[in-house]
Amino acid sequence: MFPTYDVIVVGAGHAGCEAAVAAANLGAKVLLATMNMQTIAQMSCNPAMGGVGKGQIVREIDALGGYSGIVTDETMVQFRLLNRSKGPAMWSPRAQSDRMAFALNWREKLEAHPNIDFWQEMVTGILVKDGRARGVYTGLGMEIPARSVVLTNGTFLNGTIHIGEKQFGGGRAGERSAKGLTEQLQELGFEAGRMKTGTPARLDGRTLDYSVMTVQDGDENPGRFSYTDTPPLTNQLPCHVTYTSPEVHETLREGFDRSPMFNGRIRGLGPRYCPSIEDKIDRFAGRDQHQLFVEPEGRNTCEIYVNGFSSSLPEDVQYKALRKVRGFENMKMFRPGYAIEYDFFPPTQLGPTLETRLVPGLFFAGQINGTTGYEEAGCQGLIAGMNAALAVQERDPFILRRSDAYIGVLIDDLINKGTEEPYRMFTSRAEYRILLRQDDADLRLTPLAAALGVRNMEGRQARVQEKVAGVAAISAELRQHSITPDQINGYLEEAGTAPLKQGVKLDSILARPGVSLEGLAGAVPALREFLSAYDAETVNLAEVTLKYEGYIERERQAVEKMSRLEGIKLGKSFDYEQLTSLSKEARQKLNQLKPVTIGQASRISGVSPADVSVLLVHLGR
Repeated sequence: MFPTYDVIVVGAGHAGCEAAVAAANLGAKVLLATMNMQTIAQMSCNPAMGGVGKGQIVREIDALGGYSGIVTDETMVQFRLLNRSKGPAMWSPRAQSDRMAFALNWREKLEAHPNIDFWQEMVTGILVKDGRARGVYTGLGMEIPARSVVLTNGTFLNGTIHIGEKQFGGGRAGERSAKGLTEQLQELGFEAGRMKTGTPARLDGRTLDYSVMTVQDGDENPGRFSYTDTPPLTNQLPCHVTYTSPEVHETLREGFDRSPMFNGRIRGLGPRYCPSIEDKIDRFAGRDQHQLFVEPEGRNTCEIYVNGFSSSLPEDVQYKALRKVRGFENMKMFRPGYAIEYDFFPPTQLGPTLETRLVPGLFFAGQINGTTGYEEAGCQGLIAGMNAALAVQERDPFILRRSDAYIGVLIDDLINKGTEEPYRMFTSRAEYRILLRQDDADLRLTPLAAALGVRNMEGRQARVQEKVAGVAAISAELRQHSITPDQINGYLEEAGTAPLKQGVKLDSILARPGVSLEGLAGAVPALREFLSAYDAETVNLAEVTLKYEGYIERERQAVEKMSRLEGIKLGKSFDYEQLTSLSKEARQKLNQLKPVTIGQASRISGVSPADVSVLLVHLGR
């Protein structure tokens, strides 16, 4: 009934969709298996993509040929570039999406791909032959053969939903959990754990009083995630902000004795950076209010997502407390919030390609690895899918370093440090974040994807080359163009910076705080005319490159130093117990994780600089 697929992807959430596309775009024949074809690319929690650290990941996915950025651009209802008051390394795009349009758009793109087939059924086991993953078993007892398998099960592995004192099996509201896989993987020797996440109640927007809330509009000139020519966003929808109060908190406390978080029924660790409302008022008891973001679920629905009010309290307590929030006094609820516990597999059991160490040909991506967030899941799916296809094709693996991308930071953190709570990306996790900005992801990554032969990258690569040439030309013009005090001092006074006493080159003025390339162009007609030949993205990139070139160069030098360690390979079969000069902890960790390079070994928790020196001496370095 089934051919032998190159790659079977299990699960059609954000990780699974990107994994299927990534493998298919490298020429692999892919089967995407899901329990429900109607929930492909479902936004299970908030209807938004991007944010701090996460927006950079979406741009990187797009630069590598993934679809998350394109789908977001084509279905978003609001766009904002966060952290504009800070340096460009912190600028992070975020979009409110139309939940239903997002999922439909993803499904249409998947179904249009000639290399992707579909199968709707629960996968209950991995077919393992000669120690390798060779396909999957389904709930109907069917055997589907493949050369590699990517598991992207999200929150469905033995998922349990909690609402107050009620609990029942499920991977998402209204959907059953997945059984069998965890138990088989444990029999194969994998270590498993439990994690927890949650979601807020959904409300009827027709019953809310927006007039007493603060309006949060999108950017006046909205940007986009994709480096392709996706359509510009028009007719943005507003979000709103309101707050909890001491009265709301007191009402919520009335249900604490029935809370699964506080009575011990939930044992899995939840995300530290996205706590439930009951956790917030317990941990921050001194605060009188907490911010709530009132977010529309789409253009053609009145359903509202209350960002900041995730809860697993009893439904009557949630209802009573929400009705005491300003603007929610007449609120009607579509459904209560809930918590969900699910199985995950500590990611230290994976290599840098996201292939498992125990079973070659088996890859994990997304929440099965202990992460949280659509963006973190999507990028793992992309890397796992690419490497599953490359392995089948007997080609070299695709591995991103920490200096290459936020995706490289995320995977390196997971496989070397593991995680005991749902891992979320932040800009602070990247030590080279001036190099990993959201504006230059295509320059960093598109050439790599083009070199791999990812489908439809020719036009993107030409665009990158055009942009590089444009940045070089703009930089040269600013370095060569002299300006006199009488031409520029009026603008400098408006910008709040010292006037010139003699002529200088424009690049030295641009380096000043408060001075922008747009402002310079407004004051210097010849520069304005010169820049008119380039698009806004190229001009903005040139400005950042010139303004921060000292910092950028410093980070490049730091990367070069570290790359020397990344270039020193370690044998997979080496027994570190032989090196008695290593600390006992280092020997245990190195034998357990089998790092590929000295650089990777240096980032493993428990491996000290002295241990790294021992390794270098042993290797004759």
